[in-house]
Amino acid sequence: MNAAPADQIRLLDLQAIDSKLDQLAHRRRSLPEHAEIDKVNADHTALKDLVVAAQAQHGDTTRELTKAEQDVEQVRARSARNQQRLDSGAITSPKDLENLQHEIGSLAKRQGDLEDVVLEVMERLESAQTRVTELTARLEHSTVVLTEAEGRRDAAFAEIDGEAEKVRRDREAVAAVIPADLMKLYAKLRETQGGVGAARLYQRRCEGCRTEFSITELNSIKAEPADKVVRCENCGRILIRTADSGV
Repeated sequence: MNAAPADQIRLLDLQAIDSKLDQLAHRRRSLPEHAEIDKVNADHTALKDLVVAAQAQHGDTTRELTKAEQDVEQVRARSARNQQRLDSGAITSPKDLENLQHEIGSLAKRQGDLEDVVLEVMERLESAQTRVTELTARLEHSTVVLTEAEGRRDAAFAEIDGEAEKVRRDREAVAAVIPADLMKLYAKLRETQGGVGAARLYQRRCEGCRTEFSITELNSIKAEPADKVVRCENCGRILIRTADSGV
């Protein structure tokens, strides 16, 4: 392949621009905010699950308290009815009176036991509410931390993307004047050679793979016409000859 020396030199400008774009893309992918956001997201998800579980526990305990209070109320109401019957004097049979008094005593003990249950459930409900409040506060804080991290990431994105857009415009201007066949070869080599398709021959060395050429190899390169597109024998990249190439 042949190309004007000036067009070959422009490949170095294009390579520098492409390397800059690659660096910006790597910087965008490697922002520290990515790892922070991933961690905060994981913590946030775990906290949401804990809040849901705590709210479910609170709901279950609330229903348990309602049931326990209803049980106490039923026993209290029955005890009150029995006491009214006892106080009314309507029951004259000694045996019936004895049975009624015994039932009133049993109901009193039952009421006391149920009231103890109510107190125990109330304590658990208070603990469940405290946990819901604590976890909800932690979740809200996690939301703030996540929002702040995403804000920093987006600000960094905007800065990097703005710089990349300027570099891409510069690339378009340089690429527009390079022959299509030379561009095609350069693009193919960039894909297979780690993003570097063209490298300067500088002081007997390929700056793409750092191979230093022998005198014989340099003489062979020097013998090529100026418009000949020379390739590095080691890495295959386009070798760009300049005044500092030593040929």
